Amino acid sequence: MNVIKATRKYEEWLGQQLAIVEQDLQLKHERMAASSFSFFRGTFYRWLQLWEEVCAHLHGVPSILAVGDLHVENFGTWRDSDGRLVWGVNDFDEACPYPYTMDLVRLATSALLASREKRLTMETKDSADAILVGYVKAMEQGGRPFVLEEEHSWLRAIAESKLRDPVVFWRKMNRLPAVSEEVPESAREALEHLLPQPGIKYRLAHRVAGMGSLGRVRIVAIAQWKGAQVAREAKALAPSALHWFDPRAPREILYGAILGRAVRCLDPYVQLRGHWIVRRLSPHCSRIELDALGTARGELRLLEAMGFETANIHMGTEEKRRDILKDLHKRKANWLTKAAEAMAQKVEKDWRVWKERWQSRAAVEQEL
Repeated sequence: MNVIKATRKYEEWLGQQLAIVEQDLQLKHERMAASSFSFFRGTFYRWLQLWEEVCAHLHGVPSILAVGDLHVENFGTWRDSDGRLVWGVNDFDEACPYPYTMDLVRLATSALLASREKRLTMETKDSADAILVGYVKAMEQGGRPFVLEEEHSWLRAIAESKLRDPVVFWRKMNRLPAVSEEVPESAREALEHLLPQPGIKYRLAHRVAGMGSLGRVRIVAIAQWKGAQVAREAKALAPSALHWFDPRAPREILYGAILGRAVRCLDPYVQLRGHWIVRRLSPHCSRIELDALGTARGELRLLEAMGFETANIHMGTEEKRRDILKDLHKRKANWLTKAAEAMAQKVEKDWRVWKERWQSRAAVEQEL
């Protein structure tokens, strides 16, 4: 099955799970053609197929409740229940049981692809080694959340970069177009539940964000409250693409489960309500993009932190911790580098196929 056919079949399946926003889905297809990194981010379903083909040798290792769709832009910040700024993995749409190795290979592959596009400067071996150093360290220590208070000042500098300025953030929010379709009552109730006070007047806007989730309904409630603006977002959820790939996989949405089990300072404004994930949006409660990372020095330090945070998530399957460390310690030093390079080669080959077909857009649309 090539990438065109895989995309068609996956999107047919996804359309049976939730409502599709066709305009956003077409935008996703266009962005997938723009760069290999964007293509990588938008095609986790295809990654699962390539994984079976390329990384079969990494099966037979401990499986844990993992992120699945992990990459260098799937990290952000939020405020915990005590108001502290926290950094970590930002999205768990594809949470499902996977071999622990998958998150590590996917993270290393994303760094490799970003470097090839000059969005990062690290060599593949260096980035893979940094990820492993952080991961092993966290596994040995039992994990620890990244609270950006007394420690991690370098991470706080990224979180407070110019690109996350409140004036800029709210200018973007206010430019969001009003929702033109009928809003599901379940989404409206989910949003209202998370607003700071009952009865607040708000406007509903359509937001385009992410890559893997483009095409799913995203609705933002924006309101004035006590002298300033607040925003809450509801995003439609579906079972992990793993269920599409392997119907024997869990069909249930495990977003809430992975949040509750990880070593983490939870964001009290991230809640699973039915098939909606609802969260607060603010300058410091959102994903950090690579453009913001470019303002910081020490990319390898950042990759080590990402590896550490990946282990924080995997620590939610505490009973597998010793088995994971045992497996890691017997592996050759360059196993992650080789796996990332092999997966990146397959991803780039798929991307070239997609890009070529997209240049003849009518042909792609006919097949999809």
